[in-house]
Amino acid sequence: MPPRSVSTREIARHNGADDCWLVVNNQVWDLSDFAPNHPGGAETILRYAGRDATAAYNEVHGPATIKILPATQLIGQLDLSSVDETWTSKSTIQAPSGDTRPPLDAIFSAHDFEDAARSSLSKKAWAFYSSAATDLISHAANQSFYRRIWMRPRLLQNVLSVNTQTTVLGAPFALPVIAAPVALARLAHPTGEKGIASAAASKSIGYCIPITASFPAEEITATAPDHPYFFQLYVNRDRVASEAILHRIWGLGVRVLFVTIDTPVPGKREADERVRSDEAISMPMTGTRASQDHKGGGITRTTGSFIDETLCWDDLAWVRAHWRGRLVLKGVQSVEDALMAVEARVDGIVLSNHGGRNLDTAPPALLTLLELGRHCPHVLRETEVFVDGGIRRGTDILKAICLGARAVLIGRPVMYALSYGKEGVEHLIDIFGSELQAAMKLVGITDLSQAHRGMLNTQDLDHLVVRDLTRRAKI
Repeated sequence: MPPRSVSTREIARHNGADDCWLVVNNQVWDLSDFAPNHPGGAETILRYAGRDATAAYNEVHGPATIKILPATQLIGQLDLSSVDETWTSKSTIQAPSGDTRPPLDAIFSAHDFEDAARSSLSKKAWAFYSSAATDLISHAANQSFYRRIWMRPRLLQNVLSVNTQTTVLGAPFALPVIAAPVALARLAHPTGEKGIASAAASKSIGYCIPITASFPAEEITATAPDHPYFFQLYVNRDRVASEAILHRIWGLGVRVLFVTIDTPVPGKREADERVRSDEAISMPMTGTRASQDHKGGGITRTTGSFIDETLCWDDLAWVRAHWRGRLVLKGVQSVEDALMAVEARVDGIVLSNHGGRNLDTAPPALLTLLELGRHCPHVLRETEVFVDGGIRRGTDILKAICLGARAVLIGRPVMYALSYGKEGVEHLIDIFGSELQAAMKLVGITDLSQAHRGMLNTQDLDHLVVRDLTRRAKI
C-alpha cells in the first residue's frame, strides 16, 4: 500500500504540544508522544510543530536516526505539489541575516574560509569548532610559532616541475596532508564526514575518520570505498565496546589506527560551554549525546564521559591484541614520550596539543618537533612523525617537512571549508597544494625529499627548546 500523501495545509494544523506533526526529509511524522522524551528537550521538537524540520534535523542527525521511532508515528509522505512560497518561507533554518559569505571562487586562503564560516555557521557549530582551552595561549601559539620561522631560499635552481607526492603509513598521497579527525562534521554541513571523505579521495590526501563522527564509519567509507582511510579511537572505559569498534573498522578495510592519548579528560572550552545546543547532538559510534547541565553546553565535555582515564603505556599491549594493522599515537607533547612510543614500536606519532583545546600552555607541536630534532633526531628516521595545529599556509606545511615531519594533519580549516560542502574542502586542498608548490619552487626544491632543516632559520624559537630531558621512566 503506497504511503499516504499529506498536504502542507494539513500538516500546519498539527502545530501544538499535544498534536505535533513535522516533516523530515519529506516524511511526515507525529511526534506528539515523543517530544516530551526527546533528549534535546521538548522545545526543540515543538519549535518546528506543523513545519518542515529537515534542515535542523540534518544538521545533527543521520538519515536513519528518526527511523527508530515506531512505524505508527509515520503519517505519510509530504505532498510536494502542495509546497508553496508560504510553506517554504517557514523552513526551519534560514540564512543568517546579513550573511555576506563570498562565493567559492572568491575564497583564496584558509583564512578566507575561516572568515566565511564565522558568518555562516550556527552559533553552536562555530563555538564548537573555533573554541580552545581557557586563555587560548596554546591555540594562539600554534599559528604564531610558524610565523617565527624564516625560510632560507637557495636560488638559480631548475624548478620547472615540482613533485608534492608522498607515502604516509603505506598509502600514496598527492600531498603530505591528512584531514584531521574532528568530531561532528555534520554541524558544518549536512554531508558531514562523507563530504570530507569524498573530497579527500578525489584529491588524494589522507583522512582520519573520528570515532566521534556524525555518521557511522560504514556510511563514511562507502563514499569512496577504495580510499586508504585511517581511523581515530578514544579508548572507551568499557573496553569491550572499543574492541567491537576495532573489529568493525577492520572489517571496512581500514588498516591504520590513530589512538588519541592526550585527552584523559576534556579541556575547559568556555566558548563552547556558553552556547546552548539547539539540538540533541549524537555520535553514533560512541553512543553518546550532547546535553546541557549546570556547567554549560560544551559538546566535548558532555559527550566524552565514555573516555577511559586509566589508559596507560601498558595498555598498548591490549591495543595490539585487538588491532593487527599500523598503530599511531596521537597527542605526543614531549621528547620523552616520543622515545617511549618508539620503544613501544608504534608505527607513527602525532605531535599535537589537540589544537590548543585541552591543556592550555601545552607546547605547540612545532616546538616539540624542534626539540625532537635537537635531542633525538633518530626518532624522525625510525618512525613516521606527524604534526598538527596552526597550519594555515603551504609554507607551514613545508616548514614542518623541513623539520622532519612526514605529513601534517589539518583540522579547523577543513571544517570551515566544509561549510561550502565537499566542493569547499576540495577547494581548500587545491589552495594548500598550490601554495606548497609555490613555496617549494621559491625555496629552490622540486621534491619533498629535498627538504631539510638547513632551509630554515629557527633561531627565534631555538631558545625555547628544552636543554635537558627528564628521566624516561614512566611517571
